[in-house]
Amino acid sequence: MKGLKPVPDEEVIELYGGTQHIPLYQMSDFYGKGPSLKQFMDIFSLPEMTLLSSVIDYFINHGIEFDQVHLYKDISDAIRDVHVKGVMYKWIEKDMERYILHGDEIYAVLNRLVNHKKKLFLITNSPFSFVDKGMKHMVGKNWRDLFDMVIVQADKPNFFTDRRKPFRKLDDKGSLQWDKINQLEKGKIYKEGNLFDFLRLTGWRGSKVLYFGDHLYSDLADLMLRHGWRTGAIVPELETEIRIINTEQYMHSLTWQQALTGLLERMQMYQDAESKQVLLEWMKERQEIRSLTKNLFNPQFGSIFRTFHNPTYFSRRLVRFSDIYMASISCLLNYDVNFTFYPRRTPLQHEAPLWMDQLCTGCMKTPFLEEMVHIR
Repeated sequence: MKGLKPVPDEEVIELYGGTQHIPLYQMSDFYGKGPSLKQFMDIFSLPEMTLLSSVIDYFINHGIEFDQVHLYKDISDAIRDVHVKGVMYKWIEKDMERYILHGDEIYAVLNRLVNHKKKLFLITNSPFSFVDKGMKHMVGKNWRDLFDMVIVQADKPNFFTDRRKPFRKLDDKGSLQWDKINQLEKGKIYKEGNLFDFLRLTGWRGSKVLYFGDHLYSDLADLMLRHGWRTGAIVPELETEIRIINTEQYMHSLTWQQALTGLLERMQMYQDAESKQVLLEWMKERQEIRSLTKNLFNPQFGSIFRTFHNPTYFSRRLVRFSDIYMASISCLLNYDVNFTFYPRRTPLQHEAPLWMDQLCTGCMKTPFLEEMVHIR
């Protein structure tokens, strides 16, 4: 998009040097911020992208010249100021019912874990007053009884990598105390700090810890790669995507697309004129079905997990930085507290013929077209 208008494919390809390939170094450092492209990865990205698009559209429509770098930086600084100075929190606190859902299922998950002697902790970048009001609204006035410790204004992801900031204790009114923190006590509220002190004071290390977050980089990446914790990613869009893939239209489209792929793969050896014509018709139909399947999720971008048959960049990062992912932590209510999620062995390309369904690969004894009519 440029402003609020779509950019033609030809112009996009020209911008990237005549190719659809974007070099990895442009896209991402460890935290998803490349030198020329930023990944919008969390719920805060939605208003940020909208504001960027709206301002650019206004400037274009009014003939105002602007430097893209300056515009992006100014908008990012404005958003950060609204966040850091607490303006956003005050707006939300005035209308909790509108912005924050009641969390009966969230309370059920937390209470169940506590009853099974699990230790719970909360690490958030938000200030205590906002966390307290939000959790009282969502979980209940005694929400602090569920947690062994609560850490606010943690400054993630620096919390996971920077050893310099010590913990500070807050009293029940949220005022800072001067005590040197030699232990983390249940029921107390702490500010800032760092993960290295957290590990030293709690002894909670490695794969015995499962940490949930909704941002792959700020929440999960360091914990998995540097500290060996188990990680769970919260991806709210998953609920909609699962509903779509369970529709009859999606299942029919995908099955026929896989069947056509298998036919093309097996029958491309026939190069007479009549066979070539049939192959061209199959290729055209396959492309139409691919687009149809993609558009079931989102007409502009498709699924957040797939670009046609390939995993998206987000999907690959998700698999790299999370052990499990779900739409909401309440999904855990579907499982016993001692349930084990075992990793699945997914086939490599050269392994696929050994054990994948023939319609998914086209590599085994793919039947001829007349034997597949019933699929349609």
